[in-house]
Amino acid sequence: MAKPNYSYEKRQRELAKQKKKEEKAQRKANPRPAGEADPADDAPHDASDAPASTEPDTPGPGDTPA
Repeated sequence: MAKPNYSYEKRQRELAKQKKKEEKAQRKANPRPAGEADPADDAPHDASDAPASTEPDTPGPGDTPA
């Protein structure tokens, strides 16, 4: 079995951290108007991210109360 290359993993973490820092600096340099949404907000959401139904929990036809 090959041994892990910790130097490579560390370098990848450093590159990711540096990229994130540069993106943050760029966002600070070019702030958006308050009315605009983040591009991350435009991404489609899963059904699990949807808000829960406002209906009360009622047992279905095949459900038995516990």
